[in-house]
Amino acid sequence: MVHFLHPFLCPRTLILPDAQEDPQGRCVLQEEASPYSLFSICLDVLIANLEQWCSKRPDGTLCLPEHWCFPNEIADQFLERLARQGKITDRTVSIFQGKQTNLKLINIQRAKLSPSAFTKAFCHHKLVEVDATSVDSELLASDIIYALRRSAWIQKNLQCLRLDSTSVPQNSRLQALGQFTGLHTLSVANVSFWSEDLVSVSQLPKLESLDISNTLVTNISALLTCKDRLKSLTMHYLKCLTMTNPQILAVFRQLNCLLHLDISDHRQLRSDLALHLLQQKDILPNLISLDISGGTGITDEVVESFVQQRPEMRFVGLLSTDAGYSNFFMEKQGLKVAGGANMSQISEALSQYRNRSCFVKEALYRLFTETLSLQVTLPATLKLVAIGMQNHPQDLPVQFTASACVLNLTREDLAKRMPVRLLSEVIYLLFKAMKNFPYYQQLQKNCLLSLTSSKILMDVPFDRFNAAKLVMRWLCRRENPKMQTMAVSITSILALKLLPEETEQLQEELIITIKELLTILRQKVAEKLNDVTFLFTLKALWNLTDESPSACKYFIENEGLAIIIQVLETFSMSVIQSKVLGLLNNIAEVRELTPKLVTEDLLRHIISLLHNSNIEVSYFAAGVIAHLTCDRQHWLACDVQRRDLLQDLHATIQDWPSSWCKMSALVTYRSLKSFSPLLDNFSQPEVQLWALWAMHHVCSKNPSKYCKLLVEEGGLQLVCDIQERGQANAQVRQMAASILEDFRMHFTNYQRPPTAPVPSLT
Repeated sequence: MVHFLHPFLCPRTLILPDAQEDPQGRCVLQEEASPYSLFSICLDVLIANLEQWCSKRPDGTLCLPEHWCFPNEIADQFLERLARQGKITDRTVSIFQGKQTNLKLINIQRAKLSPSAFTKAFCHHKLVEVDATSVDSELLASDIIYALRRSAWIQKNLQCLRLDSTSVPQNSRLQALGQFTGLHTLSVANVSFWSEDLVSVSQLPKLESLDISNTLVTNISALLTCKDRLKSLTMHYLKCLTMTNPQILAVFRQLNCLLHLDISDHRQLRSDLALHLLQQKDILPNLISLDISGGTGITDEVVESFVQQRPEMRFVGLLSTDAGYSNFFMEKQGLKVAGGANMSQISEALSQYRNRSCFVKEALYRLFTETLSLQVTLPATLKLVAIGMQNHPQDLPVQFTASACVLNLTREDLAKRMPVRLLSEVIYLLFKAMKNFPYYQQLQKNCLLSLTSSKILMDVPFDRFNAAKLVMRWLCRRENPKMQTMAVSITSILALKLLPEETEQLQEELIITIKELLTILRQKVAEKLNDVTFLFTLKALWNLTDESPSACKYFIENEGLAIIIQVLETFSMSVIQSKVLGLLNNIAEVRELTPKLVTEDLLRHIISLLHNSNIEVSYFAAGVIAHLTCDRQHWLACDVQRRDLLQDLHATIQDWPSSWCKMSALVTYRSLKSFSPLLDNFSQPEVQLWALWAMHHVCSKNPSKYCKLLVEEGGLQLVCDIQERGQANAQVRQMAASILEDFRMHFTNYQRPPTAPVPSLT
């Protein structure tokens, strides 16, 4: 099921929630808990393996197999998914050149394409909608228009064209847009679009929706040409307008069919056009949506009066104004308000303005204030924050404010009730923000604070390898003590979640991290301070060295043993002793490093702890001795001492309670591989006895995990060998028999993999 919920852990298209209709996020919970559709998973598999499926043309571009055929619905979504995952290039887009795909809607937002690749891939299709928002500057708006004009069918039938934030050569014009006679919807926001271009576009015979936000238009009088068909006009932040307010209102007054009007502005523009519009009595009687966010001088009274005169109104945008706070806006049924007065208005603002960074930032700031002492889980709101982060990855104010909101929305108890898949997406976005703004300390701090949630660290799927790399590097920057504690605690848990081979890949990070952790230990020992940072540091070293020979080597090379001896001499608490001994167990498992541990000072402490009344401390001390004495080569000069240690080990194990006993902390292992050389050592039954006691203990506590590992890693065969060999120690054979008996009990519920045959137990 996990693969259906999180197939590739790659960024996905977040479906916009309606936080007003679903304030508690029940629909979001249901959606996020549902598996991805089989169709979506198939597309992702196809994209991930595109190179394997496709052949190559002489120029290196990809070509689909000849017998493949994509209906238009599948082809459209395949292209959009490629673009969303950043996989659209001149090389890959060539798969759409032939007749095997039948495109109608092309969505290539933020894609990087050359004009020739765009033309070859798309212009022979019968396109009705093109969205080229924010394509790379190599593909100019004029190139797109020229390419689409080459098809007479597209000229007549293209219904929707979005060129937002595309590049236009200096001093050039886009008047050729007027040749697309089938256009219903045109968006040229944030484009070098001039008044002359507007004159051409306004003559389009079917134009109903037009967005000229943040363009170079100085005069909108040309809109009178389409006054009897224009239903939606968006002119947000039209900063170059030279017309007076009365002149603009005179144009509005004649737009007879207008249903949606957006004249929102940045506060910096200080425009009072919206105020003058609201004071008119005989204008835009059919309006159902008005956006005046960012306008100056706007009050509750003047907006109320305007809305009451138009009972069919369904939306009003009031963010960054002084309006929206009266009971009228809280109680009016059927009217959605994007504002900052309450959570409902803020959520609507995040939804409505998700593509406008200026308003996203403002809405997030209001959200942060509203959620400072939040007690309820709001998954729909968190999803809106994620959409804002996803849409504006390079905007520092948006990312910073969003990271603070995430922190408020995912505090420990709140995170536990959030959908895991949504949390996974949010963590991906937080790490992306950390990468994009590595030197902005407060943003980094917010992201790290969000990771301190045990729910997120333990249960949420995310790229823990790159996360560990980021956090380790952050740890070594030596920020303030609280941040250091956070970074150490996160490192300790991430290290536990990494595969051994992943830890081995972090060579540079491992070196600097272990140095830094040892520096912290040295400082805490000098201060005789066993605070939470000290305990997390020991845990981090323990986890980092687990099945990582490189980490163990760096620990030894940086005088780690001397520091550890100081720790044991300074602190006598069992919780500290067990962590130190767990760390020493990891090092003792690395055969080439065991001679480094055979020193008088260290052995004295280990022998003393072997007789500790705390079973957990004694257990780990016994483990160190078992690993150290396993190889006789390290004791050629002091074999008598080795025999004494083995006798002491045996006597101690005899005094332990049953291996079913409880310890103060649950003993866990990544694998049971480290026990193999101990089990196979028939010349030292004391070592075998400890290994079998340990395996029996963990198998009794977590049979589903460790019985499985016994089979897959060959441990079960070794246990069988011990029981069956007559020369084996009787007590050792008895312990092996106990393990096998317990295994029989749990084996009926365990389905072994076919590649791991189970030895006969008869």
